[in-house]
Amino acid sequence: MRIEVVTIGDELLLGFTIDTNAAHLARQLAAVGVEIIRRTTCGDTAESIAAAVGEALERADGVITTGGLGPTSDDLTKPAIAALFGRGMTLDEEHLAWMRDRWATRWPERPMPEANVQQAMVPEGARKLENRHGSAPGIFLEDARGRWVAMLPGVPREMRGMLGDTLLPLIRERLGDVDRVVRSTTLRTTGVAESLVADRIETIEGGVGDVSLAYLPNVDGVDLRLTVRDLPPREADARLAAAAERVRGVMGAAIYGEGEDDLAAVVLEACRARGLMLAVAESCTGGMLGARLTAIPGSSDVVCGGVIAYADAVKRSLLDVPEALLLAHGAVSEPVVRAMATGARARLDVGAALAITGVAGPGGGTAAKPVGAVWIALDLEGRVEARALRLWGDRDEVRRRSAQAALELLRRALSPGGNS
Repeated sequence: MRIEVVTIGDELLLGFTIDTNAAHLARQLAAVGVEIIRRTTCGDTAESIAAAVGEALERADGVITTGGLGPTSDDLTKPAIAALFGRGMTLDEEHLAWMRDRWATRWPERPMPEANVQQAMVPEGARKLENRHGSAPGIFLEDARGRWVAMLPGVPREMRGMLGDTLLPLIRERLGDVDRVVRSTTLRTTGVAESLVADRIETIEGGVGDVSLAYLPNVDGVDLRLTVRDLPPREADARLAAAAERVRGVMGAAIYGEGEDDLAAVVLEACRARGLMLAVAESCTGGMLGARLTAIPGSSDVVCGGVIAYADAVKRSLLDVPEALLLAHGAVSEPVVRAMATGARARLDVGAALAITGVAGPGGGTAAKPVGAVWIALDLEGRVEARALRLWGDRDEVRRRSAQAALELLRRALSPGGNS
């Protein structure tokens, strides 16, 4: 089955909204043996929607669209595609009644706006796809040649829920027994530059075989995406596992996880296994490290708290950083970051504390301490380790890289063999 994806919305074309729907669709479809052959983004006009979907239907067996199913005047996906199929629009009275009941339950004090009636309009002869996550139904429309279009909402939460609930089972049913699949796995690395990662991969004798390898650098590190295509499921899994093992052999401890693993979650689990409580002391990151950790469900059994010590006065009063160190070395220095980590561990009475201080920019840098100069430190049960970083990017990227580096410092310290 050859599928194309058309994501619809002026906000996507203008760059105000990042298209995460297409990426999610690609991953989920590949898992059931379907490969997306092309992705297109178009605006909200009926003409552009019809043109994009019409062209896709000439190349593919099926098309999945996201967006344009809402109640406003720019939601034109259904009528545009219905016209393309030579179908009219009809009111689904059952769905309209359900919408009115749903509205009355949530907002009993006011009637449902008439604009919402548009969401109950469906193309003639279409199959309605149940939406358990919102009010707009999905639509499945097929022509006499067996070509089909599945229309899903653009809201990511609704799209993902409907994909799993209704569309993937329908696609599996049409596929029958899948004897060929597309499989991918991702190994996540941090602390090693992309060029150095490539150098290590080049040392693998015979490479990774016929498995494709993509380098995906990002603020957190370099992800390594391994992919196999058009293989029986078991053979695909076996080849991926063998290739991943080869990569692990040369990357070693630089790999902290797989798939969508978050380094913060990995660190929390390592602390949990050792019975460690954790605190943070942050200057230039302004709470970003604490936010990374507490964004993980269940983090309260590890994370005790933290101090945003942006001003030197706070470093002195809440973290017990000696004024003499601040005067002699400045806030961005090894002695100060070590004192911050030790102060946080002592004040919050925990087993481990991470500290960050630096120049995030865009201003404030000097010749001695330019923008991107950052110190991180770990006090682990009284043993203190500090590292100097020279980071790049804008203010947000420097801060994010600082938080990631601090998490990696703790992960390495807690891994078997310590900082190997």
